[in-house]
Amino acid sequence: MSNFAIIVVCTSLGSFLTMGRTASLRRGPMPEEKHGTKSRRNWRKLHLAQDADSGDIIADVVTDQNAGDASQVEPLLDRIGVSIRQFTADGAYDGDPTYDAVTRHSPEAAVVIPPRANALDRPDSDCPTQRDRHIAAINADGRMKRQVATGYGKRSLVETAIGRYKSTIGRRLRARSFSAQQTEVAVGCTILNRMLACARPKSIRCGKATA
Repeated sequence: MSNFAIIVVCTSLGSFLTMGRTASLRRGPMPEEKHGTKSRRNWRKLHLAQDADSGDIIADVVTDQNAGDASQVEPLLDRIGVSIRQFTADGAYDGDPTYDAVTRHSPEAAVVIPPRANALDRPDSDCPTQRDRHIAAINADGRMKRQVATGYGKRSLVETAIGRYKSTIGRRLRARSFSAQQTEVAVGCTILNRMLACARPKSIRCGKATA
């Protein structure tokens, strides 16, 4: 991990289905939500934070299915030992708890989270927050233009990391206890980082040749 302030992108990864000796990853509604039946299965969610510059997964947290995404921002940031200059996540993380957690970790960090569609501007506020400025800019210039201006597109990098996790590590957990599952996920993230380090190209931007 870099010793300098980094850009962090954050998301949560589907659900891990725990049943008997194994657990598997799926997306979409839980069976009991879809069919109205109770299940003996336990569910887990994986929350990831990634360094947008290096591509490394720098923090992971495993929770049960009821843990909200925003509630895991502080546990993720507690695992990051350097300052961050920008925290980017999707709208599920919108709200004061996320902004407060980022500010406690890195007071100067920018928070790039698209506000909810029904978020209200507070033009009379004496001290507008970062969220207030996002809302005002979206109202003035549009949501897409604001996303381009803030580098929100970097969030796609962590979605790519999710895809790598599922395709490389697999869609199943084999550990039975919760603590062992946490260790299994941490090992999986370390493996992905090692693989990325081996295959990462070293590129240098070249200037235009002059005659």
